[in-house]
Amino acid sequence: MKNPLLKKYDVPAPRYTSYPTVPYWNEPAPSPQSWISSVQHAYGDDPSVSLYIHLPYCERLCTYCGCNKRITKNHKVEEPYIETVLKEWQLYLDALPGKPLLREVHLGGGTPTFFSPANLEYLMKGIYAGADIAEDFEASFEAHPNSTTLEHLQALYSLGFRRLSIGVQDFDNEILRIINRLQTYEDVERVTLQARAIGYNSINYDLIFGLPLQTPQNIRDNMEKLKTLRPDRIAFYSYAHVPWIKPSQRAYSEADLPVSEEKRALYELGRELLEADDYREIGMDHFALPTDSLFLAMEDGSLHRNFMGYTPLYTRLSIALGASSISDTWDAFIQNEKTIEDYTEAVEAERFPIHRGHLLNEEDQVIRHHILNVMCRFKTNWEAAENQCEALYEGIERLDELEADGLIVVEPFQLTVTEAGKPFIRNICMALDARYWRKQPEGQLFSQAV
Repeated sequence: MKNPLLKKYDVPAPRYTSYPTVPYWNEPAPSPQSWISSVQHAYGDDPSVSLYIHLPYCERLCTYCGCNKRITKNHKVEEPYIETVLKEWQLYLDALPGKPLLREVHLGGGTPTFFSPANLEYLMKGIYAGADIAEDFEASFEAHPNSTTLEHLQALYSLGFRRLSIGVQDFDNEILRIINRLQTYEDVERVTLQARAIGYNSINYDLIFGLPLQTPQNIRDNMEKLKTLRPDRIAFYSYAHVPWIKPSQRAYSEADLPVSEEKRALYELGRELLEADDYREIGMDHFALPTDSLFLAMEDGSLHRNFMGYTPLYTRLSIALGASSISDTWDAFIQNEKTIEDYTEAVEAERFPIHRGHLLNEEDQVIRHHILNVMCRFKTNWEAAENQCEALYEGIERLDELEADGLIVVEPFQLTVTEAGKPFIRNICMALDARYWRKQPEGQLFSQAV
């Protein structure tokens, strides 16, 4: 049965990995002095740190990908890049009054397993040398099934990694060919079984709905394979078609893409099959088994979302190393220089490689609080005075139509997302987005909401 609301609300909308979203960050970027002052302030409140390290190299261009990456088969780039990352880490260590307490580390990309096991070991030992490790420490990495070897898994396990995220996207060979992703079901199975045998306790699969030529039968086939492989978590992402930003997406035609109702039906079918197999929906586009820490965090209200995605751990200070990565002190964001050359030049000159950033004002903090609650808990409230501001009430007025359509319930000092409203989380957040409504984009900027 068609849902007329899908067509109504399938409009371009931010993905809300941050608030304010990157296009609405203030210019100019924060100065290095103001940035490090914000880092020190966050550290003074709590020395625990979440650390993201961006490893941007890939041997092959996956045409669907919207990440910042550099395509090369020259592995001589590994050591110089790692040395630069460690020098950037030292800039932070020199600015802090003591050793940071690492609670979370995530290696993202690009393809982290582009790097040799020996070089990843060198990188992580250099990171650990400047920090203390928390008792509840979690370390994870993104794994391309075609390049992740047993040696990678063993080396990272010995360094404290217990979680990995395998980029599956889809199991269909024809879809994989169209998006230029060289891997097989057997590759995914091998990495999964090897990781479990070594002792990894949480395996995530990234799947995408809305890929070119993807049909309901593809979704059924994917979910059937999951019954055998049984990952602990699944990120079931909506394909973001932004060819004006990522030209590689023009490798296929828009006519090949499922859109609007057809696209959302793929997600609903996937969700139905996952829930029938005992997976539970977590926040937006994520699922986990009831034994996984992500589900347990949602149950006890501690689920958090940062630039690394959903996490059961919260730290005020999130430091991101590497080209294009984004750090967060809760009072400020900065993004590193986006090209490897500009990033390297800044770090070699012993400068924080700031490309752009944003200092959050009190209004930003309030709106961010509510958008995070909606994304993580499907509800928020503003009974406390510190969670109120004029911009919030302007946003609440924009929710009237969403409420009339049965997507949310607004009560005194509280908003709750209904089951019918869960497909429209981005629309709900956008209604609260004060900066978006003050300056709506004039051209193409965001992917579709549905």
